[in-house]
Amino acid sequence: MSDQGPPAAPSPSARSAVLVIAALLALGAMWFAREIVAPLALAAVLVIIVHPIRHPLQRHGWPRWAATSVVVAVAYLILGSLAALLVFAGFEFAQLVTDVVDELRAAGASLADWLSSIGFGGQVAEAASSALDPSLLLDVAQGVSGWLVGFLTAAFFVLAYVIFMAADAARYGRAEQAFGSSVRPAIQRIRAYNSSVRRYYVVNATFGAVVAVLDGLALWALGIPVPAVWAILAFVTNFIPNIGFVLGLVPPAVLAFVVGGLPMMLAVIAIYCVVNVVLQVLLQPKFVSDAVDLSLTLSFFSVVFWTFVIGPLGAILSIPLTLLVRDVLLDRDPGARFLRWLSGDASIPQQTPSVDP
Repeated sequence: MSDQGPPAAPSPSARSAVLVIAALLALGAMWFAREIVAPLALAAVLVIIVHPIRHPLQRHGWPRWAATSVVVAVAYLILGSLAALLVFAGFEFAQLVTDVVDELRAAGASLADWLSSIGFGGQVAEAASSALDPSLLLDVAQGVSGWLVGFLTAAFFVLAYVIFMAADAARYGRAEQAFGSSVRPAIQRIRAYNSSVRRYYVVNATFGAVVAVLDGLALWALGIPVPAVWAILAFVTNFIPNIGFVLGLVPPAVLAFVVGGLPMMLAVIAIYCVVNVVLQVLLQPKFVSDAVDLSLTLSFFSVVFWTFVIGPLGAILSIPLTLLVRDVLLDRDPGARFLRWLSGDASIPQQTPSVDP
């Protein structure tokens, strides 16, 4: 009987079909288990951010268990601080809506009359004024409170995940000693990814804190109620690429219209635009680009996509998740250089086209 040759390799179309099916199944599983996946991703990012704390401690003779305990404590401190800020902002917002019910109704009626006077139909005026309906905003406040309860519930899982991941991170650091240089490329890719995530969040947290302080002081000077809430909102939304500025601007601008009319709303919009354009458009991208090489289109799409897949935390974790998917799918494929370049990776060397003599 004649020997048969090796089995034929699958065609490119077959490989693509298998990849698409596997990706859809994975995304479907993540969507189905998003209440578990989202806290898991948050815990992983927290451990990545605080993991370097262990290195100076171990160099000074601290045992691994003690250094791991410090890493866990710092991660808990960050998570607890964020939870406290969100709880404070949620309750203050709910109280604010209750306190300005009459002003909201008056502002809604005034807006409807003004739109009707300049020629807009009744439906347009009614739709615009309904945005200031106190019952609608109370529903939003209750929704925020419900989201906070869900966040605190998820925090229980995050606390457990952080302990396990921090302990495992200490063990993974010894992989090269255990397996030799053969695992060095994989370790270097993991370290590069972790470094990118850390720089991304450190830069965003730094600029977000500056923006929050400036916006909060400006709102306080204008007499906008609960400026601390809007400063917290500005800080949190700074972690959402591209659309975070708009999400942080709309609530204080609407409130400025309620308490001070159109001139105060325009003043708030002008201040936010100046502060955010100078810091978030002119300065911040220069620092972020060193950590994250993603195109603007992919950054915006990743926010929408991951929010749909794993919920609200997906907006804040969108960049690390997208970087992880890109590294897993494209990093080891030599034929994917063009796709990485399309995604915004500036590290891909571009060939100079040859010129015929």
